[in-house]
Amino acid sequence: MYKKLHTMRIVSGKFKGMRFEPPRDITARPTTDFAKESLFNTLGNIIDFEGINVLDLFAGTGSISYEFVSRGAKDVTAIEMSMTQIEFVKKMCSKLKINNLHVYRSEVQRFLDKCKEQYDIIFADPPYQMGNIEVIIESVLNGKLLKDNGIFILEHNKEHSFIQHNNLFDSRRYGNVHFSFFRNK
Repeated sequence: MYKKLHTMRIVSGKFKGMRFEPPRDITARPTTDFAKESLFNTLGNIIDFEGINVLDLFAGTGSISYEFVSRGAKDVTAIEMSMTQIEFVKKMCSKLKINNLHVYRSEVQRFLDKCKEQYDIIFADPPYQMGNIEVIIESVLNGKLLKDNGIFILEHNKEHSFIQHNNLFDSRRYGNVHFSFFRNK
């Protein structure tokens, strides 16, 4: 039985208001509901969620993946290393009868190096203490993983700034959570 961490919710779409409680022994730092809602409001002004393909890197509890599915994404691929988190995502997919969210166990950089797919949106929420997250940005942008007009979103803390990056087109801050938005040029 999972110990309860704190209640999270799906903020919009067909699963709007659905609450879930991640296990206490997860190693992820879930994106706050406030930051997640703000992120998806921003994205809703840029893209149409209906029918998109999404890659969720460092998926953790799957919170971001559920938001994309709830809003009509055609296919969501979630990459995570922790079996505890993977099992939780699978349990949530079963509970919500989600069949278009696929979670895989892989180290993110290894997955990016081998990936041949292209996505409309790639979201990455690496551990805040992870060093050299610039490598992830370059792997996504140089690996041709984004479709034309695709967007890469990186969640990070205030210790990182990508204001000088040529592909950065927007950045947002919600409390301690920072999002940087990139596009291929």
